[in-house]
Amino acid sequence: MKQTKSYLVSLTIICALFFFFGFITWVNGVLIPYFQICLELTNFQASLVLFASYSAYFVMALPCAWILKRTGYKKGMVLGLIVMAGGTILFLPAAYTRTYGLFLAGLYLTGTGLTLLQAAANPYIAVLGPIESTAKRVGFLGISNKVAGMISITLLGSIFLLNADEIIAKTANLNPAQKSAMLDEYALKIVNPYIAITGALLLMAVFIYASGLAEIDDTQSSTQPGGKSRQQKGSVLQYPHLLLGVLALFFASACEMIPVDSIIIYSRALGLSMAEARQFPTYGLCAMLFGYLSSILLIPRYVSQQQALQFAAVLGVVLATIAYVSGGMTSIYCLVLTGFGTALLWGTIWGLALRELGEHTKVGGALLLMAVIGGAVFPLLFGRLIDANPLAPQRSILMLIPLYLGILAYATWGHKLAGWSKQSANVLS
Repeated sequence: MKQTKSYLVSLTIICALFFFFGFITWVNGVLIPYFQICLELTNFQASLVLFASYSAYFVMALPCAWILKRTGYKKGMVLGLIVMAGGTILFLPAAYTRTYGLFLAGLYLTGTGLTLLQAAANPYIAVLGPIESTAKRVGFLGISNKVAGMISITLLGSIFLLNADEIIAKTANLNPAQKSAMLDEYALKIVNPYIAITGALLLMAVFIYASGLAEIDDTQSSTQPGGKSRQQKGSVLQYPHLLLGVLALFFASACEMIPVDSIIIYSRALGLSMAEARQFPTYGLCAMLFGYLSSILLIPRYVSQQQALQFAAVLGVVLATIAYVSGGMTSIYCLVLTGFGTALLWGTIWGLALRELGEHTKVGGALLLMAVIGGAVFPLLFGRLIDANPLAPQRSILMLIPLYLGILAYATWGHKLAGWSKQSANVLS
């Protein structure tokens, strides 16, 4: 009973953390068009929002793993929240000076804090229970994350993008001085919300520090589902199922970010108004929410993590193909619906990639976090493709198809490899 209570307390606290992840992360979908207006950016320039946020994962993941080895999971989470607060407070001078570089610096620092948090939280949740049910536990976290994202996009979108179409129309007819004054005022919409966000992050740090969140022994991840312990290898590079999982997550990060964070610029390129386009990130998160609910109900009782990942990859290929050939509103809604499958990607890849790592779990988790840079690189390419094809923006969707095919390859055989030699292939259960 005591162990069950500790499990539920830990799961609840991590769910609360993922609520903060979601609120901070998914607002990027609103920040992109907001910065595009107040800073007069192209689609490519505006997509640097995602690059600044997610490049931090690549740069800081291994240093964060080093920090966690010395602080433990709990203190690492507290430190991550404090670093995030340092990033969000930078939005204040950035707004008052209307300086894109400061905004990007704030996003990078926030991303660094998120990296430390996730470097602690993701391996923690993976080994909190049986490794084969990781995707189910991640389903609970995903629901918390996506509900927070829906609240964030709806609430902050109604503030940051209020009367955006009217502002765009007005500034088009103003002289440079008048236009600058109007955009200076518009940029200040971000100040009060980010003061509140900074305060909430610091309060959450205090709560985590004072909580009963238990440290766990991550060497249990070296135990196989049947209870046998596998001999540990000397280097994390000797685990192909992990390294191929990193590549799969690199692709998956792009597939997850684009239907939410890039869908406004895609919808605008297809001719929709800002008032119409800003609704679609919420729809994408709703699709993800249903995906996470499905993972909770089905994994691992009815379908394995491998089968769920295969389904998500095939669904992504089908929907991306339809989105490309159709165009218009059908294309937008197909992109939205890919969110259902992307909800299955994160938890299943983490669950398959972190099996039997034992003492290498923290470093393995850091390598997986580095793969999140896919959410920085591919949206930039997506924005560039839209800029390059103003008459056929649906061509940008084509980039998703090879990404989903790469994920399908991992789900089919890559996750089974226990070693790089032929003799050791296909032995992981």
